[in-house]
Amino acid sequence: MVLLHHLAFRMDMRNVPAAAEPLMQFLVMGSFGVSIFFVLSGFLLARPFWVALDRSEPMPSLRIYALRRAARILPGFWLALVVSLVFSITISGSPLDGEHITRFFAGFFLVSDWHWLTLFPVDNNGPLWSIGFEVTSYLLLPCCLALLFAFQVRGWPARFAWLCVIAAILLMHWLVVQWAPIDEVERGWEHGLVGGAKAWMPRFNPIGFFAIFALGALAAGVQVRVAGLRHWVFDLLGLAAICAIAWLIAAHMGGLTEGFGCLGIPYGYPWMPLATGLALVALPSSIMAGRIVDNRVARYVAQISFGIYIWHFLVIGLMARLLPPSFKTGDEGGWTIWLWSSAAAIALSVAIATLSFHLLEQPAVRWARGLEDRRRVAPALA
Repeated sequence: MVLLHHLAFRMDMRNVPAAAEPLMQFLVMGSFGVSIFFVLSGFLLARPFWVALDRSEPMPSLRIYALRRAARILPGFWLALVVSLVFSITISGSPLDGEHITRFFAGFFLVSDWHWLTLFPVDNNGPLWSIGFEVTSYLLLPCCLALLFAFQVRGWPARFAWLCVIAAILLMHWLVVQWAPIDEVERGWEHGLVGGAKAWMPRFNPIGFFAIFALGALAAGVQVRVAGLRHWVFDLLGLAAICAIAWLIAAHMGGLTEGFGCLGIPYGYPWMPLATGLALVALPSSIMAGRIVDNRVARYVAQISFGIYIWHFLVIGLMARLLPPSFKTGDEGGWTIWLWSSAAAIALSVAIATLSFHLLEQPAVRWARGLEDRRRVAPALA
């Protein structure tokens, strides 16, 4: 969705055929995919904690949790960050001054999400902004779940307690928006990425994004409770949730691609993450819908999706700069140019993501799992 969003933005809408205009307007709102992957992350990472909580087991190892997150995210992200900086300096002509160095190292050390100056770590790979937000959510999730383990809250009461956690997160987000105003000096996308970051903040802040992430964690808690059920009602709920996601995106067509929702939290909060969470709760317990959605193509895209995300924007930018007339959609024949340029960008992004997964990301994960096995064996031998 995010890839298609950035491709649609490259199209001069004056050259779009009338029949394709609704589709292009829908693709522009693919930015809502950010909300979906924050919910997915919260869902997947919280599930082992809910399982342990319901079984009265100790909280899962935070050392292993941190090792797995680092192994899955850092190798690919750091490589994309360094390559993007090199291309930004050598091809795009960005200066290697104090501001750019500060932004790069803030991104490298995963703290770029805390200030508008560093929100975008590099000039030519905008989507890397979200990695810092994700990592902050990785840190906050076990901290908040630790409260449930500490007070030994289990079952459905634990899920209701998590609603209280979400309420506290929303309060903190509101306080951030109220107490961390951004000045108006060079604020806006016409002033470049830093100006755009000032336009996003303070509504774009790590606490607000954790509110999206936390709804995914809640969905995981509910799904753990119903995991053993199978019924056609879940098919209806899952399909309804997918339709709701599409409807919510369509309802924002023509508006801001950030889709600011409740309390200014972006991407249709809370309805978009709630619809996504409902799909994640229902589809695993469905009779047929889950099997249809969980197909080979979906699994393959899911496997390499991180690589697609961190490389596609750089691919699009380099094509536009180095391979004219790529994405010169304001010229005559702009629609045809956009079609073949987009097809090439998708193919290149998928190819690079596939290489990234098999040559870098998967080996790093296997190495981390090997460390886990050695740590388990050592106490047993002792």
